[in-house]
Amino acid sequence: MRGPGAFVAFVVLAVSAAACGYALAGRGNALPTHIRTVGIPNLVNHSNLPEIDVALSDAVRAEFSSRGRYVVQPVATGVDAVLTGVVVSADLRPLTFTANNQASSYTLTITTTVEFKDLIDDKVLWTNPAFRSSEEYQAPASAGVPTDVNTLITQIPNAQVRLAKKFAREVVSSIFEAF
Repeated sequence: MRGPGAFVAFVVLAVSAAACGYALAGRGNALPTHIRTVGIPNLVNHSNLPEIDVALSDAVRAEFSSRGRYVVQPVATGVDAVLTGVVVSADLRPLTFTANNQASSYTLTITTTVEFKDLIDDKVLWTNPAFRSSEEYQAPASAGVPTDVNTLITQIPNAQVRLAKKFAREVVSSIFEAF
């Protein structure tokens, strides 16, 4: 089909598609309009990984701020909504092995409890009592075999940063997509 009819059909199709309500995954936002300030205090750390609570909290604040219209504070009071959580565990598991049966890559998994609450309406908007986030890492060739989470984090400098950013994207997307 060519000519003016094809152009009109294309325009009608484009307008219809634009109006159908589709949005990019992870970019939806149907939080109540009265939420303008969000408190994200540091998560509580019950894991064996020191300072992971700080890395995760900082990453979640940055991710929430990147969504544009919210003022993010590192506190739980004086805000419209608050995100709180507990790092329950950090677990390191071998994923792949060399011919000599030494681990060559690992999966680092953190398990958390997370809650996002509207303080104005006193209503929990989203919660997950067993939120898991994992990241894979190659074992450093020169450093020997990591035996625990702390060893992995010290041997792979960006391991904690990568995990924190992934966790933040997953949590914030879950909150926005819960509506």
